[in-house]
Amino acid sequence: MHGPVSPGWLLVALCAMTGGYCLLRMRSAVEEQRLAAGGEALMGFGMAAMAVPAAAVAPPRWAWFTYAVVFGAAAARALWSARTSAHHLHHLVGALAMVYMAAVMVASPGGGHGGAGLPLVTGVLLVYFAGYVLWAGARLMPVPASVGARVPPGRAPGWGDRPELARACRLSMGIGMFAMLLTV
Repeated sequence: MHGPVSPGWLLVALCAMTGGYCLLRMRSAVEEQRLAAGGEALMGFGMAAMAVPAAAVAPPRWAWFTYAVVFGAAAARALWSARTSAHHLHHLVGALAMVYMAAVMVASPGGGHGGAGLPLVTGVLLVYFAGYVLWAGARLMPVPASVGARVPPGRAPGWGDRPELARACRLSMGIGMFAMLLTV
């Protein structure tokens, strides 16, 4: 992505740490939480890779094609998973936003330097993620473990079963996505 270097590296760090925590969440005893965490880990690490400032490392054009294919597959999986859980609709929008940003970088004259997306699409995605960040931030309240976590009986909640940390993770990725869309 293009933009200032220092905020770009901060965004890379935020997204990479979020992806790392999502990997920890994949150790949950609850299958639904593991599957959601896997998709979120992919999104976090993908966002970190895409957010590397172009002034530091200019990715080749084929890298943007690769991002588009990977997140296109993630969007197809999210669409399939949305049949059983509405939460996956957010994953679908996030994956499609990543495909859109990768396509903008492929189409840009400099191969990722100074591309301009479609203002209407970018605007709709910005409004969606701004709304999501506000909604997720409002929901980020301490939750008793017995209310939010679905942990098997007789087992203490681990790092993968902490609902407030999962919400903070999703909030961080929403903020990161909003910041990335601002640079398109």
